[in-house]
Amino acid sequence: MEESHKEDSQKPGFWAVVFSTFAAAFGVQSKRAQERDFKHGNIWVFIVAGLIFTTLFVLTIYTLVQTVLNSQQ
Repeated sequence: MEESHKEDSQKPGFWAVVFSTFAAAFGVQSKRAQERDFKHGNIWVFIVAGLIFTTLFVLTIYTLVQTVLNSQQ
């Protein structure tokens, strides 16, 4: 129990931010992770991570659509 309490009291690291961003984007983030992010996270880190994720997601979808459309010609 001590380890989970210690883990919750630390700021989220790089991978925690990445996983939280993916989970939040798909609507599956756990309540525990959400509370950790709001309590110990820096808002700007999550804003930047969200913008990067959104940009990469849109570019991926655009590339897939262009690939499919070009393969039909």
